[in-house]
Amino acid sequence: MARKMFPSVPSAENGAFWAACEAGTLMVPKCKSCGKSHWYPRALCPHCFSDQVELVASAGTGVIYSFSHMPRAPEPYTVAYVTVPEGVTILTNIVDCDPATLKIGQAVKLTWAKVEGGPQVWCYTPA
Repeated sequence: MARKMFPSVPSAENGAFWAACEAGTLMVPKCKSCGKSHWYPRALCPHCFSDQVELVASAGTGVIYSFSHMPRAPEPYTVAYVTVPEGVTILTNIVDCDPATLKIGQAVKLTWAKVEGGPQVWCYTPA
C-alpha cells in the first residue's frame, strides 16, 4: 500500500539518487575531494564546495538520534533523525512498530515505502 507522504521530484541534480531508491538502495553522497559524507543529496559538497561527489551505498542500519510521534494526525506517523554508519543523520520515518517502544539510541534497519505519486522512500524500523 502506498503511503501518503510528500512526494519528491527527481531532478538532473538528484536523479541518480532517486533511481537508486527505486532499485531499493539508499545512497549517501560522499565527497572525493575532502572525504566527508553529507545529507541531503546534492551536486556540490557543502563542506568544501567540490563537485566531486559520489554516491555510496548505505549499510541499511542506523540508530535513532531523535524522534517525534504524531498521534493526532489523520494517519498517525513517527518522524525521526537516524544516524547511519556512513556518518550522516537522515530525516526519515519510523514504521511498522509501536511508537511507545521507541528510544533514542535504538538500533534500526532500512525499509522502503511506496509513496502516492512519487518514488519509493527510505524508512526505518526497529532492528
